[in-house]
Amino acid sequence: MTVRTRADLASLPSYVPGRTIPGAIKLASNEVSAGPLPSVVKAIADAATGINRYPDSGSAELTGRLADKLGVPADHLAIGCGSVTLCQQLVQATCAENDEVLFAWRSFEAYPIVTHVAGAKQIRVPLNSEHTHDLDAMLAAITPNTRMVFVCNPNNPTGTALRTEEIEAFIARVPRDVLVVLDEAYKEFVDDAHIPDGVELAKQQWAAGHNNVAVLRTFSKAYGLAGLRIGYAVAPPVVADVLRKVYVPFSVNALAQVAAMASLDAEDELMVRCRGIVAERTRVRGELLALGYDVPETQANFVWLPLGERTAEFNEHCLAHKVVVRAFVGEGARVTIGEPDENDAFLAAARAFTV
Repeated sequence: MTVRTRADLASLPSYVPGRTIPGAIKLASNEVSAGPLPSVVKAIADAATGINRYPDSGSAELTGRLADKLGVPADHLAIGCGSVTLCQQLVQATCAENDEVLFAWRSFEAYPIVTHVAGAKQIRVPLNSEHTHDLDAMLAAITPNTRMVFVCNPNNPTGTALRTEEIEAFIARVPRDVLVVLDEAYKEFVDDAHIPDGVELAKQQWAAGHNNVAVLRTFSKAYGLAGLRIGYAVAPPVVADVLRKVYVPFSVNALAQVAAMASLDAEDELMVRCRGIVAERTRVRGELLALGYDVPETQANFVWLPLGERTAEFNEHCLAHKVVVRAFVGEGARVTIGEPDENDAFLAAARAFTV
């Protein structure tokens, strides 16, 4: 006789992180190759002498800093271990058994995992022919059992983004008891003025009486803190409150909190770096298009190559050229924008592949 575990978890696919291969260039996980800013590294080192103490479980100082930065009351904020943990907390806080969580597919691969683990039902709506959210189809998929809708904007892994008027029209048609979650993990890389700032959009929706909009952001991507796991949710107080209720005490560690605040202090420097990544993104996409690849317009720090059945072949080809990309077999490959020399190595591999 063995210990009994949940039988339904046998069918649950594990999250697959980007591969790391010694000696190869890793462009598989949407990390910022340059790492955290020097001032942030110093702040982490200075704070390391205090790790014998428990962290502030409520992240009060960071919450106050974010409230001032975003122009929202502190009770609209919840801090978590990266936005992925906040995704799980949102499902736990809104869904019981047989309740539904709806999202586009393909989108962030953690959505189906956190939904299944929480015991809720996942509803996947295929992306449209332009590799972006099919909002009309998503609206049609909402049922009385739907409790939450994830809208990843820009979308991972395609990089495509919805415009302000599209999201506003979508929210207007979603039932008020269904939470719309704008997942903005790649917000800092957006350079199209037509793509909304989700927090500003949410504040406008709240002012209009639509208290069913929340926003997720992370320090993992643009801020270079993926290894420390810290992100935050901006939501109506009733949602932020239940997020804090399902939060695992002390799970956001002290170094992560210090690093996040130091990153906010160095935000001007960070945005200069982001603009450099955006410039490289434009260059890489332009060269890929010239080579005959189909590459949707992207607002993230990666490009998407919808290679379909040739994805596995392309992945192996890149590995042979010592470049690690993120392959979604049968669908496409996501390639992070790295440093110029890393991008050049990827482009050399792409040139050697017959499209």
